[in-house]
Amino acid sequence: MKRFLPLMLTLFVLAAGPATAQQMRIGYVDMKQVLDNAPQVLAGREKLDIEFRPRNETIEFQDRQVQTMEDRLQMGDLAEDDKKRLERELREMQRNVNRQREDLRDELSFRRTEEVQKLEDQINLAVQEIARDNGYDLILSSPVIYADPSLDITQLILDQLRLEHEADKRDRSLR
Repeated sequence: MKRFLPLMLTLFVLAAGPATAQQMRIGYVDMKQVLDNAPQVLAGREKLDIEFRPRNETIEFQDRQVQTMEDRLQMGDLAEDDKKRLERELREMQRNVNRQREDLRDELSFRRTEEVQKLEDQINLAVQEIARDNGYDLILSSPVIYADPSLDITQLILDQLRLEHEADKRDRSLR
């Protein structure tokens, strides 16, 4: 139902009659572009990168250890007992690395979603402010089946979010 709401609203506007439709000002926001390029989102990604970098580096180090162990086994110069011990250690380390990688991926995905949800209100307020300031009657957001490029106000939203981000940074630096 949510996916068809923008389409239904558009059809309602068009069905209301040509005179009404001509008077209405409609805009479109590409939310994917906003979520990919808003400075708040980029700052959140950087924050998450810093937060998760140590764990990722640990996993990369362990990957190199696994590779070293595999290389050692490939040499074929180990005694049978040493070979079995190293194979056992290798399997255990591979399971551990895979488990850590999966845990990291899950937690990172959860945190990204959490960060985006924090920004939803700010993005919605920016869209509402741009709509009011520029006289829009209706703003649709992606996904829509089609929106004429002349209706796209995504850049206005990104500019507004950029201004807000810079103001937030100034406020934080004054504290």
